[in-house]
Amino acid sequence: MQKNTTIKDLTIGNPMSLIMGFAVSLLWGMLFQQLYNIIDTAIVSWTLGKEAYAGMGSTGAVNFLIMGFCMGVCNGFAIPIAQRFGARDYKSMRKFYTHAIILCSVFAIVMTVLVSIFCRQILSSMRTPDSLIDFAYKYIIVIFIGIPVTYMYNLLSATIRALGDSKHPVQFLIIGSILNIALDLIFILVFHWGISGAAFATVLSQLATGIMCLVYITKKIDLLKLSKADWELDRSHFLILFNMGVPMGLQYSITAIGSVILQTAINSLGEDAVTAVTTASKVTMFFCIPFDALGSTMATYGGQNVGAKRLDHLTDGLKAATKIGSIYSVIAFVVLYFFGRYFAMIFISADEVACLDNAHQFLILNSVFWIPLALVNIVRFLIQGMGYSRFALIAGVMEMIGRAGMATLLVPRIGFTAICLASPMAWILADAFLIPAFFIVRNRLHKIFSGQVEIY
Repeated sequence: MQKNTTIKDLTIGNPMSLIMGFAVSLLWGMLFQQLYNIIDTAIVSWTLGKEAYAGMGSTGAVNFLIMGFCMGVCNGFAIPIAQRFGARDYKSMRKFYTHAIILCSVFAIVMTVLVSIFCRQILSSMRTPDSLIDFAYKYIIVIFIGIPVTYMYNLLSATIRALGDSKHPVQFLIIGSILNIALDLIFILVFHWGISGAAFATVLSQLATGIMCLVYITKKIDLLKLSKADWELDRSHFLILFNMGVPMGLQYSITAIGSVILQTAINSLGEDAVTAVTTASKVTMFFCIPFDALGSTMATYGGQNVGAKRLDHLTDGLKAATKIGSIYSVIAFVVLYFFGRYFAMIFISADEVACLDNAHQFLILNSVFWIPLALVNIVRFLIQGMGYSRFALIAGVMEMIGRAGMATLLVPRIGFTAICLASPMAWILADAFLIPAFFIVRNRLHKIFSGQVEIY
């Protein structure tokens, strides 16, 4: 019925093979994207100096606060699409797709206006050092103006993944990342746009990637060929999307609130602390890509299997993904323990001894807790794919409490070490809720499928 052979049914077959196959495709794209992020940041550091580099890094938490909401909403909107695909209900699947486009358009307009107006006030409230705030503002305001592009790319790529195709979003992401690096060099070195040039490069390359996703869906995915009837408004579809997407977006944002509070504590320790955490975070993001790939995989896996009513596959998939994540966590810790300092030297020079020491400490104390981090990604996204975004929202609250508590209670007392332990505390608290929540959700779905309760 469809020409596209990369669309994949994740409800049939060995869970370990299905998860590995889907996740590895995602992994390559995410690796390339993070490699781009490293090169992008290194270009800023090498060409514009330490203050521009730290200024860009100081926006990380607020960037995640806003953009995380966008990504969470789009991933949430893709869940009903994955569920209807798993149930072979293609008519309803197309309705969810069109209604998601409408909601994303509204969200994008409102958010762009609000955050652009209050951008500088947000940075000031975070105690961004005076030497960094102009760099931070010039970078993040451009990123915020590009919010509609963020919605476009994330919704379209999430929709493609919801149909089991992890290959093409990766290909488009790789092309976009290469374009981003090229635009960085042109805008910074040729046009001399400074740190704003790096932001423009990010927005324009994401626009190009979004357009590639749109062309691919339009030309290649027959199941998403839209008719006038698909655009007829249906209140029930809006409500389901809202109930799926907004809690996932809020989960990202609530998690990010803890990061914003933590970033404020980091800023209070001075420019060297900001530089060390910015550096360690860049290295961490690269090494945490497998966790992100597993998370995205489990969202699609959960959605399709709930649609197909394959509850046995859900538990088997959780076991398989946990095994994969745990093995990788141990390997990554060993690598960072012995070589983390050298990875940090990609961004800061060897004579910045204090910054390097702090960055290495951050890497070690974070990576030793990466098995709990793996579980956070695997279980939370699986629960979201199963259709219970509000449970994942509570996990976000637990993460916020962990980071905010460490930032407000322990940073004033023990300083930088508390910064290093803030995220591990957040992951442990989230897992304490998520693991029992999975079994609660699975049991509830069993009752739903047996006709004892309504699904929505």
